Amino acid sequence: MRIVLIGAGRLASHLGPALKAVGHEVLQVYSRTQESASSLAAVVGAEAVTDVASVRKDADVYVCAVKDDVLPMLLSQLCEGREEAVFLHTAGSVPIEVFKGHARRYGVLYPMQTFSKERKLEFADIPIFIEADNEETLAVVRQLADSVSRKVVTLSSEDRRYLHLSAVFACNFVNHCYDLAGTLLQQHGIPFDTLLPLIDETAYKVHELSPREAQTGPAVRYDKEVISRQSQMLEGLPKEIYELMSKSIHEIQ
Repeated sequence: MRIVLIGAGRLASHLGPALKAVGHEVLQVYSRTQESASSLAAVVGAEAVTDVASVRKDADVYVCAVKDDVLPMLLSQLCEGREEAVFLHTAGSVPIEVFKGHARRYGVLYPMQTFSKERKLEFADIPIFIEADNEETLAVVRQLADSVSRKVVTLSSEDRRYLHLSAVFACNFVNHCYDLAGTLLQQHGIPFDTLLPLIDETAYKVHELSPREAQTGPAVRYDKEVISRQSQMLEGLPKEIYELMSKSIHEIQ
């Protein structure tokens, strides 16, 4: 397929090379900044553009990998004159209806993974959740998704909202806890990698046990003395997170 990437951020920086690797032609990379557009365009062999008016009109698919609040504004400019093309967004929490009134053919291609430009990933292992305005468009979206991933699932916008929310808990909140733990360790001269075996085992366990079965620690038995003492140790860190999490673990267990 002939593809234009709208956006050159972390997700696009992984998706673009994956599309090129399986034979799709990435015609252009659009970004608001020349540096980011040129950087990704060089990798995928595409033209870099920073003006929406310069985006080509002959692509089969336009993949919009931009911030959620930027998407509606871009669509009002992008879709005109491209009635036969398929427009896709890659967001977990944006409904498919964002395209209504702008595009004639549209859908969603949501790779559920945490992306960092510095980290290489095997894109084929990333599950992709898709949706489209009708069965004909869905077939195009599935063909595109199947070409880069071994796991493609059709999911409605409503269900995708909850999938994205669960990912926030499983990834973003957990990573914030790593950051807090790292800050605490740094304050006492202990290297963060001391925690890596524990972090790895915690992640591996939920491949075999449910998260509830895998839970350990003072909050499970709600050891008030330990919880109170540890809470007081959190100088300069958000004690309320520790206390709320401990209470939640105890109540759920």
